[in-house]
Amino acid sequence: MQRYGIDVWGEDDFIIDGDKVKVNHLSSPALYDIVTHIRSKGTKGPLLLRFPHLLKKQISLIYETFENSFKEIEYKGTFQAVFPLKVNQYQDFLHSLLECSKEFDYGLEAGSKAELIIAMSHINKDAPISVNGFKDKEMIELGVLSAKMGQNITLTIEGINELESIIEVTKNMKKPLPKIGIRIKLHSMGAGIWAKSGGINSKFGLTSSELIEAIELLKEHKLLDLFTIIHFHIGSQMTNITNLKKALREAGNIYADLIKLGATNLNSINLGGGLGVEYTQNEAFAEITYSLREYASDTTFMLQSIAKAKNVKEPNIIIESGRFIAASSAVLVAPVFELFWEEYSQKALKLKQKNPPLIEELNELYKYINSKNALEYLHDSIDHLNSLLTLFDLGYIDLIDRSNSEILTHLIIKKAIVLLKDKPVRELTQIQDKIQEKYLINFSIFQSLPDFWGLGQRFPVMPLAKLDSKPTRSASLWDITCDSDGEIAFDSKNPLFLHSVDIDKEDYFLGFFKVGAYQEVLGMKHNLFSRPTTATIVINEKNYEIKALTQSDALIDILEDLSYNPVAIKKKLYQNIENSPFIQKEKKQSVADHIDIILQENGYLKTVN
Repeated sequence: MQRYGIDVWGEDDFIIDGDKVKVNHLSSPALYDIVTHIRSKGTKGPLLLRFPHLLKKQISLIYETFENSFKEIEYKGTFQAVFPLKVNQYQDFLHSLLECSKEFDYGLEAGSKAELIIAMSHINKDAPISVNGFKDKEMIELGVLSAKMGQNITLTIEGINELESIIEVTKNMKKPLPKIGIRIKLHSMGAGIWAKSGGINSKFGLTSSELIEAIELLKEHKLLDLFTIIHFHIGSQMTNITNLKKALREAGNIYADLIKLGATNLNSINLGGGLGVEYTQNEAFAEITYSLREYASDTTFMLQSIAKAKNVKEPNIIIESGRFIAASSAVLVAPVFELFWEEYSQKALKLKQKNPPLIEELNELYKYINSKNALEYLHDSIDHLNSLLTLFDLGYIDLIDRSNSEILTHLIIKKAIVLLKDKPVRELTQIQDKIQEKYLINFSIFQSLPDFWGLGQRFPVMPLAKLDSKPTRSASLWDITCDSDGEIAFDSKNPLFLHSVDIDKEDYFLGFFKVGAYQEVLGMKHNLFSRPTTATIVINEKNYEIKALTQSDALIDILEDLSYNPVAIKKKLYQNIENSPFIQKEKKQSVADHIDIILQENGYLKTVN
């Protein structure tokens, strides 16, 4: 059985049972069955499945783990988490997040005016709001309004100019006012593609000298009592704990010294995000080298040690880590639309009555290859193909001969791979790298997996069924955009093998896992493909319920988003139909009606079955 690394990245959220992937919760429905159920209602193209129970699992896990760490060492601070809205602002996602986190007073973090409006209008009672990112006076005014509404809000200063704006906006105002946080610029930084979030040259935060200046300004304008939190962030997706430990030492000492400088109401440290999510499908090793328990234990122990050494109160601990909360809660499912390897099928051969000798030899190799001679015949076929391509370049064979050469060689290689699949032949991986099968997937990488396109971030991918049979096709995945970058190429270091299927006779769905963080909100409308149809799946003891089914945008709505006038577009199309001499008069209305139907559908491809 091919497990596709599910034991590494799956975290028991999904399991393989028989030939299908199942959701490991209560009635454990198969993803394949959920998808076919939704598609039976007329949905086409990719689907994004949301699982609220996985949000609750992650939130509960964070709070329980920190609570246990606090108890172990009798830590005197409190723990709080907030969800960064930049990870996913869609309403159907946020509704599930807030619904399942009420008992924890799980908060929200906003980094723009629009996100702040979402937070102010949706936050659960008593849950905190953190405001990060650059702010103007209008955004600060929104923060003040939130405080006047009785909400627990903190404005985090990213620069001295923001503090000056807060002073100006709140001048002569009575309490309640927003709490004030300060982002500190550490020398410590993370590692990997998001490391630039930390370090002395990072985009956000105050240097040591600016911190001292900020304290003086707060004192001067009698706002020092509002300063309660320092905040740092060393980067998303921390793969090891070492960098965090270094940052905690630095932040803990800054915290203690700020209190000694007079910031007596300072009581919290916001560690930002960064908790790692396991994406790797390589069963040999995991990318994330620490556990949540280690993260929590190291954090509490380090901050407690510094507080005791410097004789200050142990800080409350706040974390963001939206990726850790959201990533596992969504699965993108896309149907295979076409397999391009079929061009190298036996039926495509056009052998002549008299063929060049090397082609005759290739045909013999194909007929008589077996497990004993497979490796030898494999080598011979590749040599023959190279020779025949040279002969074509020199004009000694024609295009039909060249086509037959390519087809026969590929057929021999595919047969050899099957015959040798249980033998440790190192060359097979290199050969498979050259002859990957091209699976055309009915989705857009730019829309649904933008981090793969932009950052090279790989996501676990596997078929939803046929898992009781061994896949033999080295797979390269093509999306349906008109862009050569819309491809997940076969990688011999992290190979993906899929099944040989007849798409005309059966559905073959691929699941892309851990896509719940960032992918939706970063998705772009390249070629005007919109976000997939989304469905929230609530699983119970006996079955499951499909909630909040949101269809992918219609073509006419996509065009309207780009400032096209839908009425004008339809009018022009109708005029073109009416004026066309090639459309019979009695059929013009039916053609116009058909255009209307197409305009109300999404842009993904329609499968025949």
